[in-house]
Amino acid sequence: VCSSDLMLTDTKIKQAKVTDKPYKIYDSGGLYIEVAPTGSKRWRWRYRWNGKEKLLSFGIYPEVPLKLARDRRAAAKELLVSGVDPSQARKEEKVESRAAENSFAAMAEEWYPLYSVPWSEHYKGLVRRRIDEYLIPRLGKRSLSEITPIEIMGILTSLEKRGVIETANRVLGICSQIFRRAVATGKAKSDPCRDLRGALAPAQEKHHAALTTKDGARAVMRALDAYQGSFVVCAAVRFTALTFVRQVELRFATWDEIDWEERMWLIPAERMKMRREHMVPLSRQAIAVLEEMRRVNGTQPYIFTGQGRRRRPISENTVRCALQSMGFAGEMTAHGFRSMASTLLNEMGWRSDVIERQLAHVDKNKVRSAYNRAEYITERRQMMQAWADFLDSL
Repeated sequence: VCSSDLMLTDTKIKQAKVTDKPYKIYDSGGLYIEVAPTGSKRWRWRYRWNGKEKLLSFGIYPEVPLKLARDRRAAAKELLVSGVDPSQARKEEKVESRAAENSFAAMAEEWYPLYSVPWSEHYKGLVRRRIDEYLIPRLGKRSLSEITPIEIMGILTSLEKRGVIETANRVLGICSQIFRRAVATGKAKSDPCRDLRGALAPAQEKHHAALTTKDGARAVMRALDAYQGSFVVCAAVRFTALTFVRQVELRFATWDEIDWEERMWLIPAERMKMRREHMVPLSRQAIAVLEEMRRVNGTQPYIFTGQGRRRRPISENTVRCALQSMGFAGEMTAHGFRSMASTLLNEMGWRSDVIERQLAHVDKNKVRSAYNRAEYITERRQMMQAWADFLDSL
């Protein structure tokens, strides 16, 4: 059945009957529908290239309606007029599409949302910036299978020359994790980063300024007693000293994390460095700080909020800046209270295992039993009260 003098309509296409053999219903300009014995109706376009007749498929009706089929024919004709074979252009487009799907950028976009779920917002942003700034510009469009260790080393060498050794090591780690995801999903045969282990200079460990002697602790606590700054800032510094937690743990502390009856602060896993829940026994002095804060910020979600209408958590530099204003610039930081507590509690005779657990330092010895957030909790309660009493005695 062939009709070349009349253009197609949706009605004609829908009324086309199924026969034992495939047949064609023509539209115009070489476009037609081929009706198969199975009932499927496929759009095809007949054209000539270099004197030879060629066919191009535009999809199945009704997924591809009449108007879209004509639009595709018009676009193909434009290519033909410009001297491009539409069939070859489609093949190249498919190759490019497959390459894009198997590119480093595509895998990075697959990896990031899956693996960043337990991270803090700050760390998520940091990893995202490192991917976008260092890896995507050089590797983004490259096929995973084509990327070599030499290419990756080029990125890392440029960072080494700038003196940011730690960043270079972090970028290598991120790149390796993306490739390991690619290997696990069958999109890459191996991780080229594994051949670069040991190729970078090790990052120098950063030590936070800390006063770890009894005299140093006495100087800090006396200065805090005389501090004339914001009430909230003073409370944040005192609470940091009493609990020696990390600042990300303190800043985003919420009232619903406090168990007043048990005198316990349960920090959720997503805010902890090791991504494990952490229990902080609260001394009488720590409870007193919270009770004072409750009178000030009890209606706010965060315990330690900054000034302003939006009442966000205090900034990551609040405690550090307060210590600087007290005269401890270069000598003491917020993180320094962790070193202070670790050193002095050891000198006071508390067991190192108890101290390390309260610092949320997880033992990496795989022979040990699984992590238990409440491990040594009785001793930890006693130790935290003794620590608070010690600071008061200064």
